[in-house]
Amino acid sequence: MKADNISEQILAVALDALADIKAVNVLSLDVRSLTGIADYMVIASGTSSRHVKALADNVVVKAKEAGFKPLGVEGERGCDWILIDLAGVIVHVMLPATRSFYDLERLWTRPPENKLA
Repeated sequence: MKADNISEQILAVALDALADIKAVNVLSLDVRSLTGIADYMVIASGTSSRHVKALADNVVVKAKEAGFKPLGVEGERGCDWILIDLAGVIVHVMLPATRSFYDLERLWTRPPENKLA
């Protein structure tokens, strides 16, 4: 993957880190047209709380090694959903049941509502 900008470079690092530890059902979404908080959102599943933690830890380690310091990491205590904020890329690592319940894929891919003024 040719990385043309910083967010694409971070995305590549995050996806590689998730693949290293065998994340399940990895999905990357381009959310630039939907929000100003990030360019990309990555959603991945782990097979257990321990796996979710290992995946998130690997994303953080690989990002730091590549020179991208995470702005924040949330959810490490419970390990059913860990969010890693890498500035232009937000990574969600979740247990399958948590992922199904919150259904972030639907939330971030549905068409915007038309609001009448």
